[in-house]
Amino acid sequence: MSDGAGTLAARLAAVRGSIAAACREAGRDPAEVTLLPVSKTFGEDVIREAVGLGLRRFGENKVQEIQAKAAGLADERLDWVVIGHLQTNKAKAVAKLAAEVQSLDRLDLAVALDKALQAQGRAIDVLVQVKTSREESKFGLVPEALPGFLDELKAFPSLRLRGLMTLAEASPDDAVVRACFRTLYRLRDRARDAGHPADRLSMGMSGDFALAIAEGSTEVRIGSAIFGARSYKPV
Repeated sequence: MSDGAGTLAARLAAVRGSIAAACREAGRDPAEVTLLPVSKTFGEDVIREAVGLGLRRFGENKVQEIQAKAAGLADERLDWVVIGHLQTNKAKAVAKLAAEVQSLDRLDLAVALDKALQAQGRAIDVLVQVKTSREESKFGLVPEALPGFLDELKAFPSLRLRGLMTLAEASPDDAVVRACFRTLYRLRDRARDAGHPADRLSMGMSGDFALAIAEGSTEVRIGSAIFGARSYKPV
């Protein structure tokens, strides 16, 4: 599928090249950084094209989009990753369909997810979302609450803690954006020092992933740079 910016294959190759270049600039091995394609608002045909390019794992903001796409793409056996703010009433759907949740940010959600997952006989990977920006529109656990929350997560066997996630402040000042990422990096190190299995750092999107990589990101969430401009029409 092509558009004015070229084919999906060309955009994916360009993103991978940019990730590798950012890693080299930061003195890091590109193998240390995973790409999570974010397919929100794009339909089954586009995702099938992406699968043909070797992608099997897709990030989505809304559970209802995962439900719609998973039904039509069941034959592909894809891994769906929830990256958007999650309401507790979506826990049952997540327990059935998602391979991972990167936006775990409060205790009542952990309770709901664990209950639903145990009913399904499943366990999934989770990242704790931390609010590192000053923007009221951003979700996430406040940094000061993270240590206690990580301790509480030990009570939920179906939630396998793997790391932390954040969204940086939408700022034209690179120093402000980097500070958000640096905060999460330091929080991750403290969590590991406290014995928590929190190796992963999901931070960086299409507009700021090079800065995130420079600050230690292990996974970047890329949507429009791969799939093109979004129309925000229902799937």
